[in-house]
Amino acid sequence: MVDLWDGLAQAFWLVVTLDAELIEISLRSLQVTVSAVLVAALVAMPLAAYLAVYRFRWRRNVVALLNAMMGLPPVVVGLIVYVFLSRSGPLGVFGLLFTPTAMIIAQVIIVVPLIASIAHQSIRELWQDYHDLLISMNVTQAQKIRTLLWDSRRGLLTAALAGFGRAIGEVGAIMIVGGNIDNVTRVLTTAIALETGKGEFALALALGFVLIALAISVNIAIHWLSGTEREAGW
Repeated sequence: MVDLWDGLAQAFWLVVTLDAELIEISLRSLQVTVSAVLVAALVAMPLAAYLAVYRFRWRRNVVALLNAMMGLPPVVVGLIVYVFLSRSGPLGVFGLLFTPTAMIIAQVIIVVPLIASIAHQSIRELWQDYHDLLISMNVTQAQKIRTLLWDSRRGLLTAALAGFGRAIGEVGAIMIVGGNIDNVTRVLTTAIALETGKGEFALALALGFVLIALAISVNIAIHWLSGTEREAGW
């Protein structure tokens, strides 16, 4: 309990005094996570719509594989990305290992299946309602996908927020490909792991509380900016 209260007090003090290191780590966490979620959404959402609209032989298998990939072990993803980006790997020439870019790549791979699976479920249900109408209007496949993506935007927002929650709490893959380098790749999750290993439980708790507050604040801000509550009353 002493560590808990010390952590609360220290977290409050760090936030109130706008501790430079805390701000730097928090901003880097946001930068990496938001970038990864945006890239993942640009890949996953059109893919989800494509799988809902198009019919091809292995579609069910692809959807099943996508759902299965939601459980990808992050440390394995980090290891694979590490191998590809290492000096002896096929992408080693770009020098991306132990950079924020490598962390973004790892998070994108982890988050894409999650966003795509949730988005596919939402779009598939909407496609069942829109199928006859869109077929009768003789629109192109691209127009069908654009319509479904727009009209299912609230479901897609939920998918993106789920991806954000998964990404911002990731530590295994980030530690492997980022290296937890001070002032370069250290983010809130890796800083928490480091401080816990050093026995600095109060500071680790402080960083944990900041991480939770940051995740909740982003979710609330996105819901508020999207006008979900004002437009649709849940």
